[in-house]
Amino acid sequence: MSEQIQNHKEGLLSVHAAVLIFGLTALFAKLISLSAVEITLLRSIFAALAIALYIFWRRENLYLKRRRDYLIVLVLGFFLCTHWVTYFHAMQVSSIAVGMISLYTFPVITVFLEPFFHGERPHIRDIISALIVLFGISLLVPEFSISNQTTQGVFWGVLSALLFALRNILQGRYFKATSARHALFYQNLVVMALLLPFAAEVIPQVTQWQWLQLMVLGIFFTALPHTLFANSLLHLKAKTASLIGCMQVVYGTAFAAVFLAEMPDWKTVAGGLLVISAAVYETVSTSKQS
Repeated sequence: MSEQIQNHKEGLLSVHAAVLIFGLTALFAKLISLSAVEITLLRSIFAALAIALYIFWRRENLYLKRRRDYLIVLVLGFFLCTHWVTYFHAMQVSSIAVGMISLYTFPVITVFLEPFFHGERPHIRDIISALIVLFGISLLVPEFSISNQTTQGVFWGVLSALLFALRNILQGRYFKATSARHALFYQNLVVMALLLPFAAEVIPQVTQWQWLQLMVLGIFFTALPHTLFANSLLHLKAKTASLIGCMQVVYGTAFAAVFLAEMPDWKTVAGGLLVISAAVYETVSTSKQS
């Protein structure tokens, strides 16, 4: 097996595992009784600690290789921070389904933004996949008014999608020389620095149960899946990882139905099938090209 094929398979395995875990992560927006800013700050603390311990366990140098990497990671950390806050806020003001559905406009955004960074034109295959995803998502979103909570959830979710797409593209293009664990460690430090002034006063009020929830969220549902997703970007283009990531919509909707009794209607099922179909098609077609 050639190294290129092996790397491609590693990328696919990483992104699929990350997406499954991300589907469970959304539940914490409802399970933890804190604001999106507070959850993001505290989860980043546990995530950074977990990744730092892992790096030390591997006896690796914690520093980045180049000075310019510290400037790049500031930008990446800003996008990750605002993505997390807007994503959790979208699910808190509406529902998990609405927040996740809105977030998954980011593959469409990625498909049309990434070519500009690579000096390419969008491929017809990617455009078709993105349109299928967009149509599938549209089936899940009911009609709403501007004052409706669903409208608010969609707005924050789409904004989160834009921020996530930009972060993935920039990381895939300018941060490939850095390991996924180092990249995420420094991005979490930036998240902490940005949010601490806004949520520092809440820390003494967090209950023991909330600390346990936040620890689980930070280690197993933040550090692990984001490291896996970042690792996939070392071997796959951001648009490929993004389209595969659409399966998170289905996972999250299913988990919300099981654990929170948010039962999907027929449009949710139909839209989910379209999303999965596009993700599987993107996976198969890119595998054949490797």
